[in-house]
Amino acid sequence: MRDIFDAITKSAKRIKNAIDIKDIGYSQQENSSGETQLQLDIQCDMIIEEELSRVPSIHTIASEEKEHAMVMNEKGRYFVAYDPLDGSSLIDVNLSVGSIFGIYEGGFDSKHMVAACYVVYGPRVEMVFAENKTKMYLLQAGDFEFVKEIRLSEKGKLNAPGGTQQNWPSYHKEMIDGLFQEGYRLRYSGGMVPDLHQILLKGGGLFSYPGTSDKPNGKLRKLFEVFPFAYIYTKAGGEAIDGQRALMDLGCAHIHDTSPCFFGSKYEIDRVKDVYRDR
Repeated sequence: MRDIFDAITKSAKRIKNAIDIKDIGYSQQENSSGETQLQLDIQCDMIIEEELSRVPSIHTIASEEKEHAMVMNEKGRYFVAYDPLDGSSLIDVNLSVGSIFGIYEGGFDSKHMVAACYVVYGPRVEMVFAENKTKMYLLQAGDFEFVKEIRLSEKGKLNAPGGTQQNWPSYHKEMIDGLFQEGYRLRYSGGMVPDLHQILLKGGGLFSYPGTSDKPNGKLRKLFEVFPFAYIYTKAGGEAIDGQRALMDLGCAHIHDTSPCFFGSKYEIDRVKDVYRDR
């Protein structure tokens, strides 16, 4: 696992440099969702692929930017799925973005997940890595230094509701409005990594991306986004569900499968369960 951790840190340093200097214009290519890729998306994808390809223990990699998985080493034991630059559309307005990694042993499925990681590229570059515990590292003087272990409180104060409101189910909107009426503060940038990172560091709250009328199975990808954050939140003492079921209990039929998802501390997730019961 150490060699994968090292490859991720090397990737993060190179991506930080690319963000600082790379042209952020659009390319002529589309990703697996049919979205036109930024030049920076392509560059970050190539950086991570290159670094992971040097790790003998990695059997297969899968990128959100590519349609199919790629076998690296038939003798490897780990499968790594990654979103090279989550929230890249925020780059041109200088908001934080991130990279997400899910590390699986023996195949791409939640039951095979053994570690997860994300990197936030903001005013500071921070990395959160979860294996047995959820730990945060800070990039200082060219190296990632351990800062602290992260633990969520039983109840938080932040509310980060994703998806277009006009497409929300009515009961979901009532739940979100209810949290605001309780005094929760809105924190939503449109970037999954910085929003979930903020909830983790501020002690708790709720990040939600429900099934909507236009995307009933959710928008966020299981392997690249949903499972990694579910693993990280669970190891930090929080919870992660699709409305009722634990996200880490869900299967995955295709590498680009999606799911509704809710991440938070116990109080908020219990609230979601109550609202979504029998829906």
